[in-house]
Amino acid sequence: MKEKIITEINLDLVFQCNDFSQYSNKLKDTKTKLIFESIFWEKVFLSWINTIIKKNDYELPNFIFEKKSFSLGLQIISNQEIAFINNKWMQKKGPTDVLSFPINSDESLNNLDHIELGDIFISLEMAFEQSYEYKHSIYKEMLWLASHGFLHLLGWEHNNDPDLENMLNFQEYLITLLD
Repeated sequence: MKEKIITEINLDLVFQCNDFSQYSNKLKDTKTKLIFESIFWEKVFLSWINTIIKKNDYELPNFIFEKKSFSLGLQIISNQEIAFINNKWMQKKGPTDVLSFPINSDESLNNLDHIELGDIFISLEMAFEQSYEYKHSIYKEMLWLASHGFLHLLGWEHNNDPDLENMLNFQEYLITLLD
């Protein structure tokens, strides 16, 4: 892997989280409560951006590797809200766990220093269901879903099983870097 030295990366994160006080009894430990804090997600996404930019051998659009300033949106929402978005924009019925809407997808943006990546929507209710199903914490599930959405914002696609496997392995790698 090629590693390069980079200057400081800036991130502008627009974070929004619904009131999920009905889950407060399930969120007892301090680490889990971090998923509702903007500063936590800023650190997470900055870590992931730095990892990707330092090792520019990932199959992502080249214009990503030259940027110093990024912005993205993250919203933690309900099943009802994500089902509405899923139906309106993806023409799919019902809730899903994560949706990503990349903004920049072509290299005509090479001359811009700042890049708006897009928006990620995560259903907290689906995240809870999946954390029970996969027998891990809501903290890990939220990181898993955020990393999946984030990679889609960067242009990563999984149109076949090998691509999906590579993406899932890379997600696991990104999450392990946070520990």
